[in-house]
Amino acid sequence: MSSSPEHARLLRLATRASLAVASVLIISKAVAWWLSGSVSLLAGLTDSLLDGAASFLNLLAVHYALRPADDDHRYGHGKAEALSGMAQSLFIAVSAFLIGFQAIQRIQHPQALSAPGLGMLVMLLSIVLTLGLLALQHKVVKETGSAAIRADSLHYRSDLLLNFSIMLALGLAYVGYAQLDAYFGLAIAFYILWSAVSIARETVSVLMDAELPADVSARMLALAESVPGVLGAHDLRTRISGNHWFVQLHLELPGALTLTVAHELCEHVEKAIRDEYPKAEVLVHADPQEVVKRGNSPVLN
Repeated sequence: MSSSPEHARLLRLATRASLAVASVLIISKAVAWWLSGSVSLLAGLTDSLLDGAASFLNLLAVHYALRPADDDHRYGHGKAEALSGMAQSLFIAVSAFLIGFQAIQRIQHPQALSAPGLGMLVMLLSIVLTLGLLALQHKVVKETGSAAIRADSLHYRSDLLLNFSIMLALGLAYVGYAQLDAYFGLAIAFYILWSAVSIARETVSVLMDAELPADVSARMLALAESVPGVLGAHDLRTRISGNHWFVQLHLELPGALTLTVAHELCEHVEKAIRDEYPKAEVLVHADPQEVVKRGNSPVLN
């Protein structure tokens, strides 16, 4: 099952925009760090370098995830997005350790900063570009529910805080408190590491086929039971793969129904759920109510 053309367009747009923003920030922060020697700015540069690598990986993962289902991947390729999110969390964790190491080195061996004003201008540019990217990513996640773009957005939100912190550190250096720069870098490293853990937890839940939220599952059962002719619904199972939700459930139907009528009721239930949750692919199994009451499964003679 493939994404709609509009969803595919939004996903590709978001990944390309992310890579473009990361590339611009890498170049500008590299120049500013080279001229200033700021540990906070080095933290931002390191983070942007890893952002660029993660964004490129994300672009490849989304391209693969958008491929339609085939004989070897009957549920599609959507889990590639979760794998990308896990890789991003590793990239971000590495950046946190690198930044922390540099900050500790600078605390132990203080150095004066040069050209903090240039660094502040670069961080202002970073903040503006990051805000624009986050607005686009928010729209894409809202429209597609993409796990990869959500992970990308999460670490760019971390970058926004990082950029504000670097700007504050450079501002303090500009007015004579350069020694605080290294401590800001260390605090930023801890925050980035926390972000990496948050991304990893979310992607692991997708890879481990965690159920949809309980309120969504309860609503799906209610929609199924609201279809006229359906006596009950049970054994709802859900999983997420990329932009798609896979839903399975059992219906309780009168045993005297013909196969044709039972099939029509199953289709009505599938439609009721898909109308409210367009991302859901629904598979329904019909059980005679008499068998459900006995607690047995139908047996073919």
